[in-house]
This record gives sequence, C-alpha cells and structure tokens, in this order.
Amino acid sequence: MSEKEKNGLCPCGSGVKFAECCGPLLEGSQPAPTAEALMRSRYTAFAMQDVPYILRSWHRKTRPAELDLDDQEGFVWHGIEVLDTEGGGPGEQTGVVEFIANFSGHGQDHRLHERAEFVCEEGQWLYVDGKVNPGRVPVTSVKIGRNEPCPCGSGKKYKKCCQSK
Repeated sequence: MSEKEKNGLCPCGSGVKFAECCGPLLEGSQPAPTAEALMRSRYTAFAMQDVPYILRSWHRKTRPAELDLDDQEGFVWHGIEVLDTEGGGPGEQTGVVEFIANFSGHGQDHRLHERAEFVCEEGQWLYVDGKVNPGRVPVTSVKIGRNEPCPCGSGKKYKKCCQSK
C-alpha cells in the first residue's frame, strides 16, 4: 500500500484517514470494537482486495476454504451506506448490520444490499453470514447518470469522479 493510500481517507466512508480507521484492523494490530466497524473494515478489504483479512474476519463455521476475487479485478468501490444496526456494540455477543455497498465492474454499476450477521468471540467480532437484498432495495444493478451526484459521496458529478476511474 502506498503512503498516499495510507494517508488518504478510508474507503469505508468514515471521513477518517485510512491509517486511523480501518488500517489497524486490516493489518491486525487491533480488533474491530463493534460489528459495524468490522463490516466497514470488510468493505474496505473488498475495495483493496485484501483476501487474507476478509478470510481472517470470517467465522470459522461459515468461512470458505479459499476466496478468489479474480472476477472482481477492475471493480471500483464507490461507497457504503449503513441502513440499520442491531446490537453489535462493546460487551455484546451478536450483532446485525444492514448496508448497501455501491460498486461498478464489468461495465455496470451495482448495489449490494445485505443484512449481515456478526458474532463476538474472545473479544473479536467475526462475520457469520448475510442475506442479500433482504426486501427493502430489490435492485442489484443501477444506471447512474453522468451528471448525477457520485454515489461515493464526494460531492462531485459521477462523470468527474468515479466514472472516470
């Protein structure tokens, strides 16, 4: 990872520098304090294609033996929106985070809507499983107009931001 990426804003949308947000979680120097923090760090790991972290943060009972992100080569992650959380705080054992992740790839713009379940074991939050498109937003791909605001939240028009990447 370059110094620019380390000192830039975290992909999870917190508005905090990566090195002060998801960076310590991905490098393993600190655990996620909440289920939402783990979910945001996993989003960041997908955006950065950090397969070891994705697998490390996945519960052993549901974790695949391997994870191949080759089909996601060239994907651009535009942002994440947390819709709802249930539990998942410090001192709790379970949590649910519902979110929408916006990304583009293979010539299309996509929205992944998931209701994810987490468990805390020995002070470590872990992703257990998730239900995709749980009813509120039954859209899996959308067309973003060139002059619409970019879904990454930059405040720029889509054509001047993520569409040009």
